[in-house]
Amino acid sequence: MLKRHLKENDVRQTGRGYLDYIYLTTVHYFIPGKSPNQTSEQQTDQRVYFLDLHHLKLSHSRRKGSTRWPLWKTDVVQHIQAEKNNKGPMEAASLFLQILLELQEEGWFRGFLDALHQAGYSGLYEAIESWDFQKIEKLEEYRLLLKRLQPEFKTTINPEDILPEISGCLINQECEEIIQISSNKGLMAGAEKMVECLLRSDKENWPKTLKLALEKEESKFSELWMVEKGAENIQMKDLEDDEMKTLDVQIVYKEEPENQNLSQNSCPPGVPPTYSPLKPRNYQLELALPAQKGKNTIICAPTGCGKTFVSLLICEHHLKKFPQGRKGKVVFFAVQLPVYEQQKSVFSKHFERLGYKVAGISGATADNVSVEQIIENNDIIILTPQILVNSFKNGTVPSLSIFTLMIFDECHNTNKHHPYNMIMFNYLDQKLGGSSDSLPQVIGLTASVGVGDAKNTAEATEYICKLCASLDTSVVTTVRDNLEELEEVVYKPQKFFRKVESRTTDRFKCIISQLMAETEALAKSIFEELGTVTLENLSQIQNRNFGTQKYEQWIIAVQKACMVFQMPDKDEESRICKALFLYTSHLRKYNDALIINEDARVKDALNYLKNFFRNVRAAGFDAIEQDLTQRFEEKLLELEDISMDPSNENPKLEDLSFVLQEEYHLNPETRTILFAKTRALVDALKNWIEEHPRLSFLKPGVLTGRGRTNQTMGMTLPAQKCALDAFRTNRDSKILIATSVADEGIDIAQCNLVILYEYVGNVIKMIQTRGRGRARGSKCFLLTSNADVIEKEKINICKEKMMNDSISSLQSWNEAVFKEKILQIQSHEKLIRDNQGKVKPVLDKKNKKLLCRKCKTFACYTADIRVVEECHFTVVKDAFRERFVTKLHPRPKNFGSFEKKAKIFCARKDCLHDWGIQVRYKSFEIPVIKIESFVVEDVATGAQTLYAKWKDFNFEKIPFDAAEMYNHAQDLNLQGMDGLE
Repeated sequence: MLKRHLKENDVRQTGRGYLDYIYLTTVHYFIPGKSPNQTSEQQTDQRVYFLDLHHLKLSHSRRKGSTRWPLWKTDVVQHIQAEKNNKGPMEAASLFLQILLELQEEGWFRGFLDALHQAGYSGLYEAIESWDFQKIEKLEEYRLLLKRLQPEFKTTINPEDILPEISGCLINQECEEIIQISSNKGLMAGAEKMVECLLRSDKENWPKTLKLALEKEESKFSELWMVEKGAENIQMKDLEDDEMKTLDVQIVYKEEPENQNLSQNSCPPGVPPTYSPLKPRNYQLELALPAQKGKNTIICAPTGCGKTFVSLLICEHHLKKFPQGRKGKVVFFAVQLPVYEQQKSVFSKHFERLGYKVAGISGATADNVSVEQIIENNDIIILTPQILVNSFKNGTVPSLSIFTLMIFDECHNTNKHHPYNMIMFNYLDQKLGGSSDSLPQVIGLTASVGVGDAKNTAEATEYICKLCASLDTSVVTTVRDNLEELEEVVYKPQKFFRKVESRTTDRFKCIISQLMAETEALAKSIFEELGTVTLENLSQIQNRNFGTQKYEQWIIAVQKACMVFQMPDKDEESRICKALFLYTSHLRKYNDALIINEDARVKDALNYLKNFFRNVRAAGFDAIEQDLTQRFEEKLLELEDISMDPSNENPKLEDLSFVLQEEYHLNPETRTILFAKTRALVDALKNWIEEHPRLSFLKPGVLTGRGRTNQTMGMTLPAQKCALDAFRTNRDSKILIATSVADEGIDIAQCNLVILYEYVGNVIKMIQTRGRGRARGSKCFLLTSNADVIEKEKINICKEKMMNDSISSLQSWNEAVFKEKILQIQSHEKLIRDNQGKVKPVLDKKNKKLLCRKCKTFACYTADIRVVEECHFTVVKDAFRERFVTKLHPRPKNFGSFEKKAKIFCARKDCLHDWGIQVRYKSFEIPVIKIESFVVEDVATGAQTLYAKWKDFNFEKIPFDAAEMYNHAQDLNLQGMDGLE
């Protein structure tokens, strides 16, 4: 039976599948001397290890009545190894199986399984032991996808970064080989080796483990991996969404906490600090006063003035005002994890010495703690706002009345579907709904309330009023009485605009554009092979500008289309998609080089490409890569000449050099932060400064974002902190080159020179970047070759004036008038929200079918669907359980009354589409399905409809009834447990 299954099924159906696993088992465990780096002595030791292990197994086997597992003869081992070296692993695996299946000794099968287990092939071991290959067969679609994505994987992934996360899915020797190859041949070769190893992995969780590793490293490759693919088409909704993220969240701008204002001590590294709070300044007391009087307040004050310290003053006053027997409870919201961590540390140091309990919950820790208990057992809770949004949805936090004070950091984000606004919707519903329960005081902190799209002061005033209405505040506090003191602490730098010229002729761009046109033509020829088959986005392969962000967006769109592209011939499908990934990956690198060339030296752009092609050579280097590399190398000599030609110097850099030399001539102690828009440009500017004879004394440091977009860029949070500490303490380092570090929520040292190098944002961003220049006499330069950039910055300056004028106007309003205005806005907005929720089409009571959206297999009737706790949907008929299969959930956890246990998928082996999750609800094991996984078919007409959300599907929703389920309880529990084993 084993012989028939292995020979007929494995070889014919899964190709490298089981044969490759079994072959790898032999070379890792059975066959001594596999590693070419081992000495004869080491190989002998490996044989001894095998014999010792064999004898250990022997006694166990004999107790079962088995006989000795035969030792491979040396000539057999050499024969298999030679087959592998000469013909490849498939042929060697076939030979190994042939020899294995010809063995006549009793106990060989048990010995083979024991060896599999010892070698670490747990997936294959379990499959053969139980004679159930479904789990391994499910991996085939992921292997096909990874093969398809391999070109992009190896050009964007640093294997050393994600190896610790996925090592459990590989054999130990494979992990060592990945590290060795990465070290000797480069990261691209290491990434290619990682793909090779993952393709052979028999661990059923490797696709999801890879996904989580990519997300942890914030790799953009995670957007491509497993999107809309089979069992991993997971768009988390309802219970399935661990974070329960809202839609349309806008870009968030963050202001760093001003930690330097919170303690008088500045301890050297390694010396534990002692906390000694500063005496508040008069302007800080002014900012805190309305809030200390109990008023809901937005505090708008410049970056660097100590708003975090102001929030401590407010919080301490709030907690102390409660009489004996009553206690306050404060929640402080921080949007991003770095800010959350810093604020949690600041609040803990300040309040724990006073006897208050401080705790925090973020998305990174929510899985391991009880939100309900943390809130109940502490006086001050630091939260990322989505945690509270989730808690409202699952009922963990029933009402905001449990808090007495809420503080919103960067409160200007309270709009649209941002989590801040979701929280305030609950607040306003309670306020306007006539509830007798008390509501917490609300405080907002920001450096800029913004003005949105306002074109005049009246529109700006209306915008700010809407923000105040969203936060239920009728006071906007700014420093007015103590402006002189504020200006002693926070200096507004003088702003300069410098319009510089671009290169008049750009030979580098001409050559690279020619190479890109040739590569596009090659990609288009692949597309033309498809004939009448359409691959979305690829047909639009003309009329795009090389060297732009828009071009990169097109590349990403093509790659995503390739990922879900399907053909009847899977081999042909794989060939075409892999080729397109190779072409688009090269186009992306060329595009990156043109962007670098635009703002830096030709040399930097060329080095970027040379490094890329060096890594391509060190990796797989297939026929397409050889052709593309040859095309580049044919132009390399000419490109080298261009890079060394002084006439090709970038005028932008000449102007930047002039500004830096002039400023350091005027003040040798100048401290500079230079903002650049991309990480590649940051590296290029660093190299340029270090190699510039008149600028190298600046000894530049670098600070970039945490996301991993390719192998050489991106900084971890510890690395960012290290870079900032070095810039603060090392006076020899006079300039820090950074991307949008304000977006990372990181505190930056004071500087007296800020340079925006082709860098501009909105008015909020302008105020934050300008706030880096805090020393007296600070200057801020905007250098750009684009007149539109200067115009945009000038518009921002006008908007800032509009904002300040509008705030001043609002501060002059009678408070009762202001409150009435706020109430009108709130009532109007609530009416809109309520009507959006209440306007419903006529209820459709006709019975409908739910079909799997991927394969159109029948799943259930709407009459069998029940609604659990108003927003989760289950199916009550036992027959439904025969139509799906389960897999243990990678993140089992509790949500209120629900215990998430498993994921459910369409039972068709050629489909396995994600249908939802399996949960324990009270005493029942029930499936919870998601509507976006199904097609709804009218039983009478056959018309089919797609729905994105349950609320859009207006069928008769019958509530879940425990009594109705009682008759099925035993079957449900038994079947549920069977599915989870």
